[in-house]
Amino acid sequence: MLSPKRTKFRKQQRGRLRGKIQNSRLVFGEHGLQAQEPVWLTARQIEATRRTITRYTRRGGKLWIMVFPDKPITARAEESRMGSGKGAPSYWVSVVKPGKVLFELSGIPAPQAVQALKMAAYKLPIKTKVLSKI
Repeated sequence: MLSPKRTKFRKQQRGRLRGKIQNSRLVFGEHGLQAQEPVWLTARQIEATRRTITRYTRRGGKLWIMVFPDKPITARAEESRMGSGKGAPSYWVSVVKPGKVLFELSGIPAPQAVQALKMAAYKLPIKTKVLSKI
């Protein structure tokens, strides 16, 4: 699963999920999957989506993952008492705002690419849209 090799600080504040991506278009591939809602995408969700796309395309074409989980999310132990500080980092998320292109595909036929991205969208907890340059 994806996670940073090292970070400057072990823990981060939660932050806000406001705003939209201004200039969202395909950069590398001919087809892409665009987020329509704000969300924290976990490393597990990104990996599950990647596996779905690569399996459907039978490892043909090229896939770009345009998000990286670089935000640590902490969790306290179950039934622990109040106080005693912030919990230890338990998993990593990527902050995704509406309009962000999550995955890009190229090198496979258009119907197959669109179907692969639709299958991948089932693995994500948000509404998405399939983009095409063609």
